[in-house]
Amino acid sequence: MSTGVLIAVIVIVAAVVLVAAALLLRARGAGGGPGLKRRFGPEYDRAVARHDGDVKAAERDLARRVEKHGQLRERPLEPARREQYEARWTALQERFVDAPREAVAEADQLLAELAGVRGYPDGAQYEEQLDALSVHHASRVQGYRHVHRVANAPLGADRDGPDTEELREALLEARGLFEELVAQAPQDTGRHRAERHDRVVESGREERATARPAHRTHLPWGLTRGHAKGS
Repeated sequence: MSTGVLIAVIVIVAAVVLVAAALLLRARGAGGGPGLKRRFGPEYDRAVARHDGDVKAAERDLARRVEKHGQLRERPLEPARREQYEARWTALQERFVDAPREAVAEADQLLAELAGVRGYPDGAQYEEQLDALSVHHASRVQGYRHVHRVANAPLGADRDGPDTEELREALLEARGLFEELVAQAPQDTGRHRAERHDRVVESGREERATARPAHRTHLPWGLTRGHAKGS
């Protein structure tokens, strides 16, 4: 084998090794355990718990999610459509006062729909959608998991299920992911929340000016203890 051919083979092999190493590094969250911990935060601990404390199995699971969904880019949300989703969320919050179960079920469906619109896997593939969301919204995805669980909890023969307090907590927790998904960009979330708050305050002022009943003058947080009827 000539020297030129040998050098070419060495260069090709070295390039293949470098590419493979780069792909492995990306899949493992830029540094294995420490990188995955930084990326997933509390979701990392939940993954370890779901794998019965097996850290390596949990990291393989998280690395698989990054490899599969890490390159996903959220589709933009048109302002008009964002307003529609906000209105729907406000309506279901208000509905919680009289129908907590129905409101939570609607929140679950709304999050699945909104995530699909933003470019995540379709809501019919709940586990796949959840995995993708965990890669890009690791600090908020537990709210979706919680609201989905209580919304789909089976009722026993006596119609018992999650009580009103658990339903309230699930809806409150899920709101964090909703706000991130309707925000224009990740860095826009804080500003978006502030603008929403200003609209709510202004709405409350208008309602008080027209002497509407006090319990309807503000968003029904209203999901406070004792405000929702029994489940």
